[in-house]
Amino acid sequence: MRQLFGEFELDTELDRVQFTRVHQWLEATYWSPGITLDKVIRAAENSSLVVSAYECELQVGYVRIVSDRATFAWICDVYVDQERRGKGIAKAMITLALEHPDHQGLRRWLLATKDAHHLYQTCGFELLPSPERWMVRGLNPPNRETIQT
Repeated sequence: MRQLFGEFELDTELDRVQFTRVHQWLEATYWSPGITLDKVIRAAENSSLVVSAYECELQVGYVRIVSDRATFAWICDVYVDQERRGKGIAKAMITLALEHPDHQGLRRWLLATKDAHHLYQTCGFELLPSPERWMVRGLNPPNRETIQT
């Protein structure tokens, strides 16, 4: 699926993703420091949707959706090249994901952000109404060498 957004092109074709570029972006983020190229590729291949933004043929944005396509979706790895920020690219990619035919009728969409709350609020997201109900595993994964069998 391709869609124009001003001077940019949004595309959901995985074979067009410039994974080396995406890896460079993601390994420098607060949410996936040091991630390997292999993990970036495997994560994309096992996601329900990847949306990328291009200026000519240069990739300038990336969003990944993890979903069962029936009840739940998680928006992750949202990134726009620093030189292209402030042009609405992230919002356009998220909107394309939210409106994608494979992700209609879901009960819940989730995401986590440290500093982009305003962006996501413009897309209809709000703070969790009952965060005390949510739990997480893996914030501080144990060192495999210290686990005794």
